[in-house]
Amino acid sequence: MSRSQRLLDLIQVLRRHRRAVAGTVLADELGISLRTLYRDVDTLRSQGAPIDGEAGVGYVLRPGFMLPPLMFSEEEIEALVLGSRWVSERADGSLGKAARNVLAKIGAVLPDDLKDSIDSSGLLIGPGAPIAAGDAELTTIRQAIRSECKVRVNYADEQGSMTHRTIWPFALAFYDRVRVVVAWCELREGYRHFRTDRIMALDALAKRYPRRRAALLKEWRTVQGIPEQ
Repeated sequence: MSRSQRLLDLIQVLRRHRRAVAGTVLADELGISLRTLYRDVDTLRSQGAPIDGEAGVGYVLRPGFMLPPLMFSEEEIEALVLGSRWVSERADGSLGKAARNVLAKIGAVLPDDLKDSIDSSGLLIGPGAPIAAGDAELTTIRQAIRSECKVRVNYADEQGSMTHRTIWPFALAFYDRVRVVVAWCELREGYRHFRTDRIMALDALAKRYPRRRAALLKEWRTVQGIPEQ
């Protein structure tokens, strides 16, 4: 186990306890010596961790603390790298660029022994077929979702028949070959799913829809039988 991982584990153990915990208890839980525990506590304090207590009394971490360089375990870093690589390959240009920026920012604050794991990660994203729908269109949809605003679309079904709808977009699903907007449709008065490659025209409206996005998403999950994440 790397030293950075050990320090992260100590932070996580302290977070689970609301009252002071004896050093021997912490050392046993982490599988380290008492001397190593004392040294790790001093290291965390020197980096700004508000750990109260002392040897023989116990230690407690004051609430609200987050130490950026130690936020992620090695597996969490792998998950971030894999997810960011997928987004950079499968999402629109601006979202893909944002994913690459996230990795760069994470790498800038990680300790050296964890920073190397970003570049050396063996988790790769395989090539996929290009997905229809322009970057500008997807950016507009994502902005409408964030701002909880209505969107007017011209939508073609499988047979090519066109309908003109006003929708309340609250989610955007990314599949391997298609992207799907999840929305409340004013025309059908219900939840509908719209493939972005069948949206022939799109106009973002300044008018907010009357319900909160979180409420729509929760209700849609219930209707679809999808458990809460």
